[in-house]
Amino acid sequence: MKTVFVLFDSLNRHMLGCYGGTRVPTPNFDRLAARAQVFEKHYVGSLPCMPARRDMLTGHLSFLHRSWGPLEPFDNAFPELLKAEGVHSHLVTDHYHYWEDGGATYHNRYSTFEFIRGQESDTWKALVQPPWERLREKYHASQLEFIDNVPKHKANIINREYIREEKDFPSVQCFQAGFEFLEANREADNWLLQIETFDPHEPFHAPDRFKEPFDTGWKEGILDWPRYGRVEELPEEAEELRANYYAVVSLCDDLLGRLLDEFDAHDMWKDTALVVTTDHGFLLGEHDFWAKNRMNMYEEIAHIPLIVHDPRDPGGRRIDRLSQSTDLAPTFLDFWGIEAPAEMQGQSLLREKEREAVIFGYFGGAINVTDGCHSYHRFPADLAAQEINQYTLMPTHITSRFSTQELEHATLAPPFDWTKNVPLLKVPVTERSPMYYNYGPGCLIENETRLYDLVADPGQERPVSDPVQEQVMVAKMLHQMRANDAPREAYDRLDLLVEAEEAC
Repeated sequence: MKTVFVLFDSLNRHMLGCYGGTRVPTPNFDRLAARAQVFEKHYVGSLPCMPARRDMLTGHLSFLHRSWGPLEPFDNAFPELLKAEGVHSHLVTDHYHYWEDGGATYHNRYSTFEFIRGQESDTWKALVQPPWERLREKYHASQLEFIDNVPKHKANIINREYIREEKDFPSVQCFQAGFEFLEANREADNWLLQIETFDPHEPFHAPDRFKEPFDTGWKEGILDWPRYGRVEELPEEAEELRANYYAVVSLCDDLLGRLLDEFDAHDMWKDTALVVTTDHGFLLGEHDFWAKNRMNMYEEIAHIPLIVHDPRDPGGRRIDRLSQSTDLAPTFLDFWGIEAPAEMQGQSLLREKEREAVIFGYFGGAINVTDGCHSYHRFPADLAAQEINQYTLMPTHITSRFSTQELEHATLAPPFDWTKNVPLLKVPVTERSPMYYNYGPGCLIENETRLYDLVADPGQERPVSDPVQEQVMVAKMLHQMRANDAPREAYDRLDLLVEAEEAC
């Protein structure tokens, strides 16, 4: 058995032709969809970037217990489980968060790995005294103000000075490295190749030929990095930002097409599985927002693409049952007939098992639930007053260790049912925690509990008041929370303790 896993970042489902998108031509996503299983109701689990990847690798939701952080000693990572069974896993990625404090244990789970430099704020090129006066002239004033307020983002301006031709783009290099792996291991068996690119994540930087079909006539300097939050840009500025996203999606489609050409040229369809998905979506002005993290988890963010070719069960078809990012780990194990560990809450996509509902969210924000017909988003009554704790043995944030001030109030919590009898540090979250205003409860602009009818209102434009349906969704949420052994305060902060105790 052989498997290629292609993971994009921030790829919007509704942009792809195979999911009804019309704004951006995606002939290669559509080409794959025509011969593979297209999952119609695939959802995220934990967000953003590294929490999503922890879900994918371990088959277990993390947002109920932990924010952004490394894999833990008790986590089951599918590459490591494959390695134990003699299956070689190789990661090719330009996703630089793997090499920060909050992701440093992920890539080491693979048999081998390769890191392509230069995406976003990757601290790549060492210019001690950059020519800022010259560099600033290239960018729109609003983008410079944004970059100046987040000093690490200046690294992107420096990186882009070294990305001059199409072959220099990190995503192009990622796929090229993947092709080199395929060429070197053409006759080998029992391997998994993960080709993972940060694209189309912001900043939306693509070679010129991909931007030309979406040219807006913009002449006011580079504008391809939207701020997270409300849309405040002029219409022409917003259109330029969107056009640059479209260009990167076109680049991703082209790169996928080159991979499909490899499958065609070497008849890989007969013995190689291909899985294509993303970690989450990205708002481009829908609901009057840019990006993610700050607002309700709308369908554009939470409802994501998943396309699977299984050589043992080939053929194009649509799969209408609910699935989630946590299903990837048991699926990759199932390709080799390896039984998933008991701690994995995900279920193999190769098994036709129906789900009642899935929950998803950001640590410290709402708990969100969908059954494919409704979505329910329940926030704490008071975000500032809620009790939340990080449960971890690896106390690091994205780019830093937990401070001594955070850790001085830590206690030892008893094991959860997925920690293999291992107790954890229970670290109270306060406003001084680095994640609090970055992607935690302090950054939320929207915090209103809502219920949506996804059948009558797929764009989630009209929240509905339906107490009976709300209780149905609460019951489904509670069932999923118990299945994931949520901590007691997760119920308390959402005023769910009475319902939880009655259900038990």
